[in-house]
Amino acid sequence: MTPQEVLQKYWGYEAFRPMQEEIIHQALDGKDVLAILPTGGGKSICFQVPALLRDGIALVVTPLIALMKDQVQNLQARGIRAMAVHAGMGRREVDLALNNAAYGDYKFLYLSPERLRTQLFQSYLSVLNVSFIVVDEAHCISQWGYDFRPNYLQIGELRSRVDAPVIALTATATPLVAKDIMARLKFQEPNMLVSGFERPNLSYVVRKTQDKLGQIRSICEGVPGTGIVYVRSRARTQEMADALKAAGISASFYHAGLGPETRSLRQEEWKSGRTRVMVCTNAFGMGIDKPDVRFVVHADVPDSPEAYFQEAGRAGRDGLESYAVLLWNGTDKTRLAQLEQVSFPTLEFIEDIYHKVHIFFEIPYDAGMGRMLKFDLAAFCRQYKLQQAPTYYAIKYLEREGHWTLAEDMDIQTRIHINVDRQSLYSVELPDPAMPAVLEALMRMYTGIFSFATPIDEDAVAARCGVTVPMLRQLLYQLSVNHVVRYIPADHATVLLIQHDRLRPGNVQLSPDRYKMLRSTYRERVQTMLDYVEEEDECRSQFLLRYFGQEESKPCGKCDLCRSGAARPMELAARLKAWIEARGGSYTLLELRAAFGTAEDSYLGVLRELIDRHEVPSYTE
Repeated sequence: MTPQEVLQKYWGYEAFRPMQEEIIHQALDGKDVLAILPTGGGKSICFQVPALLRDGIALVVTPLIALMKDQVQNLQARGIRAMAVHAGMGRREVDLALNNAAYGDYKFLYLSPERLRTQLFQSYLSVLNVSFIVVDEAHCISQWGYDFRPNYLQIGELRSRVDAPVIALTATATPLVAKDIMARLKFQEPNMLVSGFERPNLSYVVRKTQDKLGQIRSICEGVPGTGIVYVRSRARTQEMADALKAAGISASFYHAGLGPETRSLRQEEWKSGRTRVMVCTNAFGMGIDKPDVRFVVHADVPDSPEAYFQEAGRAGRDGLESYAVLLWNGTDKTRLAQLEQVSFPTLEFIEDIYHKVHIFFEIPYDAGMGRMLKFDLAAFCRQYKLQQAPTYYAIKYLEREGHWTLAEDMDIQTRIHINVDRQSLYSVELPDPAMPAVLEALMRMYTGIFSFATPIDEDAVAARCGVTVPMLRQLLYQLSVNHVVRYIPADHATVLLIQHDRLRPGNVQLSPDRYKMLRSTYRERVQTMLDYVEEEDECRSQFLLRYFGQEESKPCGKCDLCRSGAARPMELAARLKAWIEARGGSYTLLELRAAFGTAEDSYLGVLRELIDRHEVPSYTE
């Protein structure tokens, strides 16, 4: 089959989007390829099609558990065999999945990056017939990336054991980050394919206002269709949604602290159109393929152009006219300045947090590696009288240094440990006649259940016993009351996965040089966002494209500055410089008039500025 035939068979599309086909052919030729495609550019097609055309299974590394589950479900719905292995799964489930990947007819194995270093995964690596190593959100491997994750560094080491080409994908990479990605993934030779970042249907608008809620109401009333409103805090999501509903606008709110069922329901209501506007934190949007979003509003200035470009890019994926609106005022500038101080606590404070976490969980020195700990930040801070924000960022920095992995708001499966030994179990008096069937199913499905608390699949156990999931939960609870099992119900929590045994004071690696670099690059990104909102001349689209290394672009004609005419001097400057350069720097006023018309005021002021800045030579009379 050809790539086009695969596309038609499984996705029903007649043709590829720009750049997709070239990326696919490069991958099929066995070349390592870094694909930089804008949000909504169809990145998944770029690795799914070539993987279906090659023997073996594609390893897809992604940090987003919700996205990996969504993609696996989508592939399975198309009749393509795929599975996922992530931090929320127990050892038996992971072992079974990896066994299927090695010996079953599967085409895709999705992995969270922390799984790469586990002994269980390493033990299967030699028997996996890997077709491609796919790295989603590839900017996470770069120390210069805005979302660096140390577990991604394991992918480079993976290449020494797996002879398969790499397909790396990201929507947001500056030239420096792109170069670092290819180096860390050990590309045989640099090979970067970049789709144009222009979004010709998207109007970028920046408004300085003290009444952000009033502006958001005005946008909702003036722009028909579905929208997203991004805010920084969880509390503000509900406040803003309630205010919009009070104004008669269909709205809901979303953040990572909501339970999984609530998040799923609200996401589905918004995707289906039953909810028009979703007010949310940046936890919302990843992997959500809704093409008809007509507006994305940022009620607070994001702290990086990468985050802003990705979130704003969720508007107008269907190619129809849409708006990306950023609201700001002096409070945003103050908050961003304060955020740097909070985001980068001192190295002494960070090491202190490292030890306090181990003390909190009663982990002694030289122990703790591999432990998965349910972590309540608020309770931790209460115990040690700490402020939550700097404590959180200290924990995040320790994650960057590879001391642990922080899985925020992870869905944890129900876990069961049978307390009674196998022989005595049959003599235990059970109050409910359905209980023996539950215990029998648990024993048959989970061999280690007598030794340790084992994650179980509630749906599978309930189906095997012929009961509903709520009935199963009630039976498990009753068994725990009778001390037959230890029952740890499913939960939604933040989890710390400890990567190595506890270190002694003075031995905690904190890399002062990296700390300094991260703080410096953070400050640069914040300053870029402040420059963006305060820009008065350059087209908004051109500003963003230039940040991502695309120097050659035309004014969009749609942003607030282009429409007001403020961006026209920039367009004229570019045209003048190109015209003068084409003439070798020699030109007369008469030639200028012939090329640019007789309305000299429209260009002579811009030309004089270029001459004063020594960007072009002066004309001759």
